[in-house]
Amino acid sequence: MTIKAQKGTRDILHDEQEIWQNIIDNAQKIFKEANFKQITTPIFEATELFQRGVGDSTDIVNKEMYSFEKNGHSLTLRPENTAGVVRAYIEHNMSRDIQPVKLWYFGPMFRYERPQAGRQRQFHQIGVEMFGVQDASADADCIYTAVRFIESIGLENLSVEINSLGCNSCRERLREKIKNLIKPLLPNLCEDCQRRYEVNPLRILDCKVTSCRELFEQSGLLTSISDIELCDECKNHYNQLKKNLNALDVKYVENPFLVRGLDYYTKTVFEIKSEKLGSQNAVCGGGRYDNLVETLGGSYTCAVGWAAGVERLYSLIDKKTPSKIDYFIISDNIQEALKLTNEIRRMGKKADFDYSKRKFSKQIEKAAKIARSAIILGETEILNNTLTIKNLETFEQINMPKSEYIKRMQ
Repeated sequence: MTIKAQKGTRDILHDEQEIWQNIIDNAQKIFKEANFKQITTPIFEATELFQRGVGDSTDIVNKEMYSFEKNGHSLTLRPENTAGVVRAYIEHNMSRDIQPVKLWYFGPMFRYERPQAGRQRQFHQIGVEMFGVQDASADADCIYTAVRFIESIGLENLSVEINSLGCNSCRERLREKIKNLIKPLLPNLCEDCQRRYEVNPLRILDCKVTSCRELFEQSGLLTSISDIELCDECKNHYNQLKKNLNALDVKYVENPFLVRGLDYYTKTVFEIKSEKLGSQNAVCGGGRYDNLVETLGGSYTCAVGWAAGVERLYSLIDKKTPSKIDYFIISDNIQEALKLTNEIRRMGKKADFDYSKRKFSKQIEKAAKIARSAIILGETEILNNTLTIKNLETFEQINMPKSEYIKRMQ
């Protein structure tokens, strides 16, 4: 019986790697310009980290974590990376560093859920976290950095949605108001909404079930939610965020239904969406989590961040023909071809050869598929210490001394 990749996992094949690597390279460039430093945290952490950090009432902790016991300790493959980065921030005393501390990461995450467009059980995220800034300028800068990154990989026509959940006091008022508004609708809502009604009513607003969304609209819930007032401090923070986004010319839509799926968010939450992905259309999301550092054992520290799914980003990028190498060496002398190929590689060019003594016509046929130029190294060229170079795009061909052409490459 053939062994295949597990459901919800996939191989990233060689012809995908160029686009995949381009996403990571663009992230690194944009983040470096914005003064974010890279951090790499372990793939597994203590289960308690996610129970305390992400929240016991979330779907991630309740249904989606890959947890296992080892020597009496409960460990979990990370379902997200903010909790791990916060743990590292506390453990390594980064509060003593020059503030703000700005970090970015890339790596695999694991959630047991139904695979769908751009979402796998093992998936990869790129994200940023900024610690130590209370002002809404940090929120706007993080959102702008996300927009710049996504635009840098060629994605267009994306929508930015924002909302404010307020502080703990605001959230509690919002929670009670939602319970009162939802109660008459409860019998007709889905099973998840009915469960969330008691443990995490804010998550009901995030329900993707079509019948629930239609019921919310028909009942006027959207208007009622919009009328819920934030406290003065939270209202001011949200207004400042909008002013900052306007100053950066970031177009956004206010969405009072936007709550995000994790318990640690306070004040700002946002998502960047693409209509190409259907109902599960968020390619990037995040917000402010001012209480999380304290929740996980550190001192009170304001923080804001976001994460983007690389599989989703990849699914939206136009797939181009893989780029060709610079040179393909055509020869029936394997030793000479091997030597010339590696001489060219040492000069920073991409080069390969056939590893066989096939007919020149077969080698040229292969070269035309994978290279921009062919270098013919036959008996005459080896004897005279020359090279015949054929441009496989224009079909022009020249012959010159090897030393002269090698000098041209440098």
